[in-house]
Amino acid sequence: MRIFLAGAAGVIGRRLTPLLVLMGHEVTGTTRSAAKAGQIEASCGRPLVVDVFDAAALTTAMLEARPEIVIHQLTNLPSDPTQVSAAAEANARLRIDGTRNLMAAAKVAGARRVIAQSIAFAYAPGGEPHHEDDPLNLEGPRRRSAEGAAGLEWAVLHTPPIEGVVLRYGRLYGPGTWSQTPSVPPALHVDAAAHAALLALERGMPGIYNIAEDDGAVAITKARAQLGFDPTIRLDA
Repeated sequence: MRIFLAGAAGVIGRRLTPLLVLMGHEVTGTTRSAAKAGQIEASCGRPLVVDVFDAAALTTAMLEARPEIVIHQLTNLPSDPTQVSAAAEANARLRIDGTRNLMAAAKVAGARRVIAQSIAFAYAPGGEPHHEDDPLNLEGPRRRSAEGAAGLEWAVLHTPPIEGVVLRYGRLYGPGTWSQTPSVPPALHVDAAAHAALLALERGMPGIYNIAEDDGAVAITKARAQLGFDPTIRLDA
């Protein structure tokens, strides 16, 4: 299939691009940085330098790629985890405004499905494990992060006729992340995150899926049943 991978040079994108190519898909991978285009090319993807906030350029790029599937792995997070709070506004803007542009471009280009990264650690306080229909915490100290996730999810799930699939990832660990071991639940290895996106290409009904380890924070029953998700998956490379 023709796949448009937004954020191909990111933490998950770097693991996902070679996996998609290995499975025989044609991948156009985006990055905002020309310096990172080589990383995408090295993974056998076709690199494309484009800013998701430039709606016209994004639409042109999407029309040229003619993707059947769009995968949204864009984030705007700092390399230093102590700066996460300061970056919350920029990341929320990317999730809200950037996703809106991405969905509009995907619709114009005729993509049939969009798979998007959200977060599984924004649920409102309550009984655990949290299920996908539990409310997000829009009033807590991480309100802006939750608002960003909610905006992303609404755009992905409400752009007919596109099939929207939202993967609510746990806190990532593994290669390229802030930690090599699980920290606060819900946790998720970056390889299992990439593999879940691969599974969602052709599996699962449109909707929201918790993608995390079975550590009691969120329920992953739906992802196991509909996607065949396995949190123990690790890639060789």
